[in-house]
Amino acid sequence: MDNVTHTLVGLTLARTRLGRGGRGTTIALVLASNAPDIDIVTIAGGAANYLRWHRGPTHGPLGIVFLGLITAALVTVWHRWFDRRPDAPFASYGRLAFICIIGVLIHVLMDLPTSYGTRPLSPFSWHWYAEDWMPIVDIYLLAILGVCLYFGRGSARARQQNVKIALTLMLLDYGVRGVSHHEAIALAPRVFGPTLPARCAGAPSPYFPLESWPRPAPVNLAAGRRCLVDLAATPDAISPFSWRLIAQTSNSYETYTVDLIDPRYREAPRENEVLWRRAVRYPNVWTAPVFAAAAAPITHLFLGFSRFPLVRTSIAPDGSATVRWSDMRFANGRGTPPGLGPVGAGRGADRGIAASAGSLFGATDTVDANGHVVEELFGR
Repeated sequence: MDNVTHTLVGLTLARTRLGRGGRGTTIALVLASNAPDIDIVTIAGGAANYLRWHRGPTHGPLGIVFLGLITAALVTVWHRWFDRRPDAPFASYGRLAFICIIGVLIHVLMDLPTSYGTRPLSPFSWHWYAEDWMPIVDIYLLAILGVCLYFGRGSARARQQNVKIALTLMLLDYGVRGVSHHEAIALAPRVFGPTLPARCAGAPSPYFPLESWPRPAPVNLAAGRRCLVDLAATPDAISPFSWRLIAQTSNSYETYTVDLIDPRYREAPRENEVLWRRAVRYPNVWTAPVFAAAAAPITHLFLGFSRFPLVRTSIAPDGSATVRWSDMRFANGRGTPPGLGPVGAGRGADRGIAASAGSLFGATDTVDANGHVVEELFGR
């Protein structure tokens, strides 16, 4: 989630029982609700360094406890040195530490249902986990929290009532998106039709509660048979009923945007229905230069982050190859993954313009004719 949402959640929590332990609890909850994103300081070492640590240990079990204790200590020191008002008792360090740990934990839990994901077990495990229910910025959460905080500025009774309303509407928002996500996944066989192959042996179920990556390659890939590696539905930033289906096969990606409000999807399939003809296909073929590029340090880092890595290769007259990587999760609204430019993708080709250089969601390698990586660029 974005930091504005995290801040509003912290302010909302301060109007619950967590904020009734004395002065300092509100600022403690706001700081704790944003504390895990302190990992942004790693960008001083470059974008690749930031990606290596982003949503890593600060979002793991040790980070939750450590950041909670540090935040509580900072608020306590601030009180002792600068806040000497005698009008109300200041919260004890023990109470501040408890509510700060809760605030940090809620931050991590709110990052988990986004398609971006987080690494909640780091540094013990560096796997990413996600549940594709929420966009990074959910305008409905922002509206719910902002409006309820505004109208709850009056009496203690008004604050309590508005907190209950806010938490109820938040749960409703998550519930609607969760149900819609399930319904979108259920439509995949219908909209992809004959282009959707059988699942690879060892491929994850699209209905498993949490997505996790990177994961080992399914065994079918070694046999060279086309099969379904993974299937996902990523959320729309505006409508909770619009979902972008991504089907990863052993040699391509198929994408299709469904709107669950559309009456076509609520009716029984018609005879000779050909919805699959509107799907956009992106070839994703791994050649010898691609395997060489994948082993390079920066690209290896990117592939650890990328849930749906897409590769495109161009061969120069001297035999060298340029290998460009992107993540299908972050394709723009017209279908083009960042960093690849206009794509000829089979059905529905030439879908838009590439994202600008500097994006975290891509990498470029130059591989010479002998299969050696001679240049790596991150974020292009």
